[in-house]
Amino acid sequence: MSETPIYIEVAVKVEPLEPFRDLFIAQLGALGFESFSENQEGFEAYIIKQDFDRESLQGALEWEGVASSFTVSEIEQVNWNAEWENNFDPIEVDGRVYIRAPFHEEKPGFEYPMLIEPKMSFGTGHHQTTHMMIQWLLETDTAGHEVLDMGCGTGILGILAEMRGASRVHGIDVDTWCIENTLENAQRNQSKMTASLGGAEAIKGTYDTICANINLNVLLADMKSYVHALKKGGTIFFSGFYQENIPALRQAAEEQGLSYVGVKEREQWRSIKMVK
Repeated sequence: MSETPIYIEVAVKVEPLEPFRDLFIAQLGALGFESFSENQEGFEAYIIKQDFDRESLQGALEWEGVASSFTVSEIEQVNWNAEWENNFDPIEVDGRVYIRAPFHEEKPGFEYPMLIEPKMSFGTGHHQTTHMMIQWLLETDTAGHEVLDMGCGTGILGILAEMRGASRVHGIDVDTWCIENTLENAQRNQSKMTASLGGAEAIKGTYDTICANINLNVLLADMKSYVHALKKGGTIFFSGFYQENIPALRQAAEEQGLSYVGVKEREQWRSIKMVK
């Protein structure tokens, strides 16, 4: 029997709260924090003790013009599945997509009913960045397309692309538990989506459509790889950044030969569409 992991709770205070609470949550997610709980002053973040690095945490919470502080404590083992079950409601997107967990009731009348069990993976449709990506896919004819889901998390975007007719869908993520979760969710939705562990170096072949819902630094660093993997005339969707980040992202993409098409806005978050 494997030893029960010990978790660290980091209580973070942020001022101003918005949009920086979401930004810091995304930053900590990239550091391996597995679960978050928002409060009026900021949020609590949880990570396995052996994966905790105070110096990395400190760096992730530094932002010019933002006052942040944190406290660290060791906590007893938590039933994480029970925790997210208590906070995970079904999601409806544009009256067409219905995303539920196994413990939710089915709801008829939707084109794309999806069964997603997030466990520790990002991408249930709750977050604004994922919601906008789902909207982009609903507007895109992916019939016969080969689709790449970068930072696949739960696999929700790739699974939806296949539901909309994609012929081949592959996901890539840097976290092993995301790959496992993607494959589990693919099976739940009778999807043939595949997934592999890694970053941009794991991309093989070319694709008609690429979804990249990752933080800004990764998008900028891996832009050349994304564009290289995109077929001529193909479409790429970027998400995970703010309005002030768009000029830098557009410049990096246009330098690689992409053309800007449009933007979606959801609260403080932005998502853009570009073509090759």
